[in-house]
Amino acid sequence: MKNLILVTTLILSTLVAFGQTRTIPSVDLVDIDGNSFNSSEILNEGKPILINFWATWCSPCKRELNNIAEVYDDWIEETGVVVYAISIDDARNAPKVKPYVDGVAWDYKVLLDVNSDFRRQLGVVNVPHSFLVDNNGKIVHQHTSYQEGDEIELYEKIKKLANGEVLD
Repeated sequence: MKNLILVTTLILSTLVAFGQTRTIPSVDLVDIDGNSFNSSEILNEGKPILINFWATWCSPCKRELNNIAEVYDDWIEETGVVVYAISIDDARNAPKVKPYVDGVAWDYKVLLDVNSDFRRQLGVVNVPHSFLVDNNGKIVHQHTSYQEGDEIELYEKIKKLANGEVLD
């Protein structure tokens, strides 16, 4: 019973946080080279944006981003989408991010949320957790966890956004 109450509380707090945050909040982050970056700079000239929270210790996170990496060039060509991969690795694990990203050669914009400020602002509880942002800078979809093939469904939503369609 206690677990059910805890899970319900977490879900409701996430929904409340998401309901209050319809646009990308302004939070200070750093890129993988240690340069300052504010999340308000997450822009894509009116094209779709995918923000994906992940961690080096999260196997489903890495599988999802690696699978997207295989088709990312096609996604960019067809929709103009840009992916921001936000690592939630803490200060102890953050040094592992750049070597991992370099090793898999992701073309994403990789940012570090070491203090979990951005994560909290968007109500992210577990990773992987993805947000789709439309051409008006509004968060229009979010998805948690990862199963093989989820990237196909995600891409269908990205194509709709790129065509100016509203997601249901």
